[in-house]
Amino acid sequence: MMSNPHPSGPGGRDQKLLALAREAVLPVLGQSFSSVLAGFDDVLFDRAEKAGASQLLFLDGMRELRRRQDEIASRFRAHLQAAWAALEAGAPLSAEATLAARSDSGLSLVPEHVLESRLAVRNFATVLLRECKPVLARIDRRLAWVAGVAELDADTNPIAPEHVAVAIHQAFATCDLAPEVRLVLIKLCERALAAGIAKLYEALDEKLAQAGVMPEISQVRRAPPRPPAPRPAGEGGMADAGEDDPYDPRYAPAWARRFAERWPQNRGRMPGGGDGGYANEADAVAGNQKMLMEALHGLLAQTRSVREDATSAAQAAVGQQRPLSQREMMSVLSLLQATPSATLRAAIGEDGESLAQRLKSEVLSGATQLGVDPASARLDPQDEDAIDLVGMLFDVMLDERDLEGRSRELIGRLVVPFVKVAMLDRRMFVQKTHPARKLLNSLAEACEGNTGESASERVLMGKVEEIIERLVAEFNENLAIFLTLEEEFRDFLAQHRRRIEIAERRAAETQRGQEKLELARARAAAELDTRVGSATLPKAIEDFLRQPWSHHLTLNLLREGEEGEAVQETLKLADDMLEEVAQARRHIVGKPWLQSCQPALEKVFASVGLHGDSSGAAIDVLHDTLQAIAETRPELERALPELPQVALPLPPAQEAPAMELAGEAKAEDFDNADADRFRTLEIGTWLDFVDKDGKVQAGKLSWVSPISSRLLFVNRRGVRFCVASPEELAVMVRLGRLRTHVDDGAFDSAMAGVIERLDPQLKTPTVH
Repeated sequence: MMSNPHPSGPGGRDQKLLALAREAVLPVLGQSFSSVLAGFDDVLFDRAEKAGASQLLFLDGMRELRRRQDEIASRFRAHLQAAWAALEAGAPLSAEATLAARSDSGLSLVPEHVLESRLAVRNFATVLLRECKPVLARIDRRLAWVAGVAELDADTNPIAPEHVAVAIHQAFATCDLAPEVRLVLIKLCERALAAGIAKLYEALDEKLAQAGVMPEISQVRRAPPRPPAPRPAGEGGMADAGEDDPYDPRYAPAWARRFAERWPQNRGRMPGGGDGGYANEADAVAGNQKMLMEALHGLLAQTRSVREDATSAAQAAVGQQRPLSQREMMSVLSLLQATPSATLRAAIGEDGESLAQRLKSEVLSGATQLGVDPASARLDPQDEDAIDLVGMLFDVMLDERDLEGRSRELIGRLVVPFVKVAMLDRRMFVQKTHPARKLLNSLAEACEGNTGESASERVLMGKVEEIIERLVAEFNENLAIFLTLEEEFRDFLAQHRRRIEIAERRAAETQRGQEKLELARARAAAELDTRVGSATLPKAIEDFLRQPWSHHLTLNLLREGEEGEAVQETLKLADDMLEEVAQARRHIVGKPWLQSCQPALEKVFASVGLHGDSSGAAIDVLHDTLQAIAETRPELERALPELPQVALPLPPAQEAPAMELAGEAKAEDFDNADADRFRTLEIGTWLDFVDKDGKVQAGKLSWVSPISSRLLFVNRRGVRFCVASPEELAVMVRLGRLRTHVDDGAFDSAMAGVIERLDPQLKTPTVH
C-alpha cells in the first residue's frame, strides 16, 4: 500500500496503477465470459427441446457456438483490451460510438436483428449500471485520476457495463445465429455475468482505495433502512395491488393538489395541506381519500344545475320519484355492458354529446326492462355522481387524446364497466394504484395514435381488443378481474416496448441518413455553383456537370466525407473540364481533349450506370463538343446520350406523417429563452404537441441532429412524427401548440380536465 494517498484533484498518468487495475479486471472478465460461454451448449439444447417450430434454430446455434467458441471468447477480450488501450493512450473510447459505428458509414439501414442485439446489450448495461451505480461512480473518478484524463463516465470507462455490453455484442457479431438465439445468448450472459461483475467492481474499488487512489471517496457504510410497516387492505378487501406508492400527499397528481387547495374546509388534511394530525400514515391516506371524495361530490352538487338541461332538472324536482337501488343499477349497467345501445355507441363516436347525460338517460330507460316505470324512478345522488364523473372522464379522454376510429370505439366500450367500478369502489378516483385506473392507463397508452398502419400496431390493437372483450364478458361485480387483466396486459406491453425502442432507433438512423444526404447534396450544389455560377457552358458539358458529375460527387461525399480522396478527385475532374472548355474557347485546335481525364470520366459514368461502349460514347460526345468549340463550328456539338434513370439512396417512407409546424406564425415570432431551452433538452424528454383541433399527442425527444441541430420526436410507438429546429419549437410554444408533458397517466390527465370543466378557476396553468 502506498504511504501517501493521492489527492482528489487532477492526476497524471500512473502506468503502475493502470497495470494493477488492468490485471485485476480484464483477465477475470475474459475468464468469466469463457466459462459461461462453455455452459451455453447445454442451455441451448434444453431450449431446443421446448422450442417447437424453432427447434432447429437452437440446434444450429449449438453447432455454431461449438465451432466458434474460441473466436467468440477472443472477440470479447479484444474489445475490452482495445478500450483499455484507448484509456492508457489518454483518449477513452466511447462505447455508444463503437456500437453504432456501422450505421454511420453510409445510408444503408441497419438490419433489424442487429438493432435487436444492440438493444439487448444496452438493456444488459442498463441493469448492471443501475445495480452498481455508487461503486461505478467511484471507479470512474479513480480510473480517471490514474489515467490522467479529465473524466470518465458510463460511456468511456473501459470496464463499465456499457463496454462489457459492447464486448458481448462484438463477441457474437460474426456468428451465424438466428435472431431469437442471439437474444437468448445475450440474456444468458446478463444472468450469468451480472453478479460476478458487480463483485469485481467492488474488489477493484477497494484495491484502488488501498493503493491510495482517492481514498476519501470510499463508501461510508450505513445501517440498512428499516422496512416500511405493512399497509392494511383497503375498503372491500382490496389491497393496493402490490404497490408501495398509495395515493397520499407525496404521490398526489397535480389536479388533486390544486383541487385540495381550492377547498378551504379541507385544507390541512388534503394532499398539499400536510396537517399531520393523523395517528399513522394509513389513517392519513384514508383521511385524504375521504376528503377528496367529499370535495368532488360537493363540486358536482354545486355545478349539476348548470350541466343539466331543463328536462332533467324538472325531473329531479319531482318529489314522488324513488331512487333506483344499487342492485337495480348494477342490473341495468350489466345489460348495457353486454349490449350497449345504438345511441350510447353514437355518443361515444361524437364529440358533441355528453356521455354522462347519455348514460343517465340510458340507465333510466333500461330500468323498464326490469319492470321499473322510468317516470317514477330517479338516480340516487351517489350513483349519479359516479356516472357524472366517469362520463366526464371519458368525455375529456376522447376529446383531448389522439383516439380515432377503432381506438376510440374500444376505449368507449370501457365506459359502462367503469361506471360499475365507480359505484362499487369510489376509491378508484383517489387511489393511484387502483387496478382499474392502471388498466385504463395502459389501454389508453396502447390506443393513443394507433391507426393500425404497421404490423406491430395491429398486433397491439388486437391485444387491446382481446383484453376489453374479456373485461366486458367477464366483469360482474368482482374487481379482481381488473388486477388479472392489468398484469397480463402489462407483461404484453413490456414485450411490445422492446419493439418500440427498435423502431425509435430506426427512426433516428433514418433521420440521420436523410440529413447526411441533404448535406451531401447541398455541398455538391455549392461546389458546382462555385465553379459555374451564371456562366454559359456548352449544353453537353453543363448537362454532364449537373447530372452524372453531381450525382457522383454526392455519393462520394456520403461514402468518404468532405475530405475523402474520391471527393478530391471528382472536384479536380470538374476543374480540369472547365479548364479544357476555356482552352477550347481560345481556339486551340488539334489537342487530344479530355485524354488525361479518361479514368475519372469512366468512374463518373459508371456511377450512373454507363459502362464499356456506352461510357466511351458519352466521353466521345464531350470530346467532340470541345473540338467543335475550338473550331468554331457549333453545328458539330452533340448532346449526351440518354442517361439511365438513377436516384440517390433515400430513406424509406415515414410510417407516419410529420407533425405539421405552425405556418401561420412569423419565423422570428418566438422567445429566445424557449429556443435556448430546447437546445439543451435532454434525450428522453416528453412534450405535448397540440394540433389545430385541440388534440394532444405526446412526443418523446429521441435524437438531436449533430448536423442541423434539429430535434427528432417520436410517438408512443417509436415512429417519427415531428422534426423541428429549436426556433420552430419555440414558435409552437408561442402559438400554444407545444407544452410540457405531465406524465400522470391517461386517468389523472383526464381527471384534471374534468375538474377544469367543473370549475374553470381550477384550470391547469400553462407550462412552457
